[in-house]
Amino acid sequence: MSILLEQKQALIAGDGQLPVKMAENATKNGLEVICISLSNDNVKDLKKVCSKVYSVGAGELLKIKKILQDEQAKQLTFLGKVHKGLILRRPKFDSMALDLIKKVKRLNDDQVMLTVVEELNKIGVTVLDQTIFIKNLMIPAGVLGKLKPTEEQIADVQYGYWLAKEMGKIDVGQSVVIKDKMVMAVEAIEGTDRCIERGGKIAKKGGCVIKVAKPTQDKRFDIPAVGLKTLQTMKKYKLSLLAVEANETIIVEQEKVVQFADKNNIVIMAV
Repeated sequence: MSILLEQKQALIAGDGQLPVKMAENATKNGLEVICISLSNDNVKDLKKVCSKVYSVGAGELLKIKKILQDEQAKQLTFLGKVHKGLILRRPKFDSMALDLIKKVKRLNDDQVMLTVVEELNKIGVTVLDQTIFIKNLMIPAGVLGKLKPTEEQIADVQYGYWLAKEMGKIDVGQSVVIKDKMVMAVEAIEGTDRCIERGGKIAKKGGCVIKVAKPTQDKRFDIPAVGLKTLQTMKKYKLSLLAVEANETIIVEQEKVVQFADKNNIVIMAV
């Protein structure tokens, strides 16, 4: 079902270039983007394409709520990495954020985000599917670079795909590292890059990274995404293949990612 887009779009932006890509595509289509930035690493780029950029701490929910109300925003997109470990550190968590944390039975991604979505609905803000403005970054099935996977790597990908899907069912993580049909690492709160680091240290050389969507993925938040940093981490720890789920995963700066993979003998495939 298609949704009628409001002329003014709100964006809550975490790390990386995905929020920038969303804002670029929205403005190209004649929409205004109001950004609430939770990160410092992409603020300069966001200011080039957004009509306003507010810098806010991830735990300052009262401030975020006020900005949305003052701007009379009715539709909102979440994009960009906000590290899960933030909940452990709790910097600048206001009373609304602390109440929300107490309200949630389990502090996993889906529970936290669904509670946030409910709070936004109460003030008349609808959270949109993350892919609406960046569908062109979704990856179809196939091998992306020059290198082809070996039979042994394909076997590892098949095992890793199944395992990652099983982990996704219970909302633990979306990435695993496999070598010789053995599990080197499973992603938890640390995120994909740290999972790759742990798995690479154990595998020593030649492991496979597999990242998938959760079986019940809510596309309003947490769409699987990989980028140049993912490949750089793989190179550092001598991992040899990245497999993502076709038509469910975003690759940021795809051309640069594929060039880097080809140069450093890393297979990239979507399955």
